Amino acid sequence: MNTIEFPKLGIKFTIDNVAFRIFGIEIFWYGIIIAFAFLLAVLLGLKDSKKYNINQDNLIDVILWFTPASIIGARLYYVIFSWDEFKNNPIDILNTRKGGLAIYGGVIAALITVFIFAKVKKINALEYLDFGIVYVPLAQAIGRWGNFVNQEAFGKNTDLPWGMTGNIIKNQLQINADRLSKMGIIVDPSKPVHPTFLYESLWNIGVFILLFFFRKRKKVDGEVLLLYGILYGLGRAWIEGLRTDSLMVGNLRVSQFLSIIIVIVFSIILYVRRKKYILLLEETPQIGLSEYGKLLKIIKEQESAYSESSEASQGENENESSTDNVGDSGSVEHIDQTDEINDNESKEKNKNDNITNNANNHINDSINGNKSDN
Repeated sequence: MNTIEFPKLGIKFTIDNVAFRIFGIEIFWYGIIIAFAFLLAVLLGLKDSKKYNINQDNLIDVILWFTPASIIGARLYYVIFSWDEFKNNPIDILNTRKGGLAIYGGVIAALITVFIFAKVKKINALEYLDFGIVYVPLAQAIGRWGNFVNQEAFGKNTDLPWGMTGNIIKNQLQINADRLSKMGIIVDPSKPVHPTFLYESLWNIGVFILLFFFRKRKKVDGEVLLLYGILYGLGRAWIEGLRTDSLMVGNLRVSQFLSIIIVIVFSIILYVRRKKYILLLEETPQIGLSEYGKLLKIIKEQESAYSESSEASQGENENESSTDNVGDSGSVEHIDQTDEINDNESKEKNKNDNITNNANNHINDSINGNKSDN
């Protein structure tokens, strides 16, 4: 049993890392929490897929692809940057039930797998990533509570009311005190520390909410994925600066450095993609107004002129017919006037046909001209 305490809040309790045993096999809380977080994200994704016209068969297939890949990637990332922990007993690399999974490694492996899957299936990888990445920070927010049970992902000493401590935290601070002092970090194992797992959990909930609503308003493929990288990277870079158990290369915090790089690169890509979209949006209506808009305006003006001319002609004919005399001479005159009306209508019809043909020729010439320009 392990002890966890929030001294200033008056909270203290004990918890066993092992949730239960099946046929003598220990099932750890860490694994249960991670599995629950992953399953929840998958179920939410499947539920929402129809709203975004995401093919469920492809979605299930890609999940089956990246699930083992992300676990392997998360473990490799952790092992590579914690090699001293495994070099004397490499078989422990295969034991992930107690922890030792790095989020960045899992996300990177999953992204690579999705791109490979999309290439094989000939589907739009960015469309699927924009849809699915929304649920990743939610899973991360829940998964961080596995670190809480293991007393991992904690920070420097703090006097804040929510500072926490525990028997494992105290032991780790004592073991790493010399290493931390060389980095300029002085720790007191007897005092509370920042619950950085909680900071990241709350940050990720905020990222999830923002991405959930932004996804409906995205303009180009890849925007939601890029925004996730920027927002998560900003939070992770800040939180890593507080931690005392970060994965290190010399005095460099690996995840903090990677977070900063991701924020910079993704911000540039997002800016460029947005800029291209805005320019395209500005150019499209100008092309329409300069060519087809003007032609349509000409057609409407000519049709209006024809309509007015036709109405005036009919009015004159009606006035003339009302003054005709009854009799043989009147009948002949009436027949002549009728022929004249028919001739006028025929001429106006031919005139209208010529207007329409000319307009159509202008449109066809414009289309052909645009095609040749392209």
